Amino acid sequence: MQKELHEYTRKQLDELTEFVKRPQIGATGLVYARYNTDGTIKSSVDKFYNEEELKKWAAAFNAQPGDLILILAGEENRTRKAMSELRLEMGNRLGLRDKNRFACHWVIDFPLLEYSEETSRWHAMHHPFTSPKPEDIELLGTNPGAVRANAYDMVINGVEVGGGSIRIFNKELQARMFELLGFTKEEAQAQFGF
Repeated sequence: MQKELHEYTRKQLDELTEFVKRPQIGATGLVYARYNTDGTIKSSVDKFYNEEELKKWAAAFNAQPGDLILILAGEENRTRKAMSELRLEMGNRLGLRDKNRFACHWVIDFPLLEYSEETSRWHAMHHPFTSPKPEDIELLGTNPGAVRANAYDMVINGVEVGGGSIRIFNKELQARMFELLGFTKEEAQAQFGF
């Protein structure tokens, strides 16, 4: 029987920290919080947060006594990648990933766009030629962040193995997309030829 995760030793947590700090993972560190079965919480950031604040974390994570909370922070896309790698590593360590069993999954309904505070404009999540879902096109003018991409990924055992998207094939829609992404007509012509 597997021990409760809050019983992870300092050595095991240090190993996880070193794992996420590897250059191919790219995290700068790892924050952990052990939610002990007696209801107390012990974390790597105890000197910055009191137990009442840490219990708010536990509630936000829907954690239960016996759980281990692992947190990464940083630039969004880089942190997402690191979290994915940490998720897969924990799956391996906990025996939750069976190399002899294939679990396939299609991922759909990706956001088409993301807003950058740094550049103060919308950016294509995949590329500027990805078509929005037909039922979301009207949202381009009112709520661009809610528009879903007509795209897909295939995931096997938690790892993306392929994907693609339906391209925009309507000239007016493509021009609207370029405009939303901040391209002038001249820039679109110079960069993409139309």
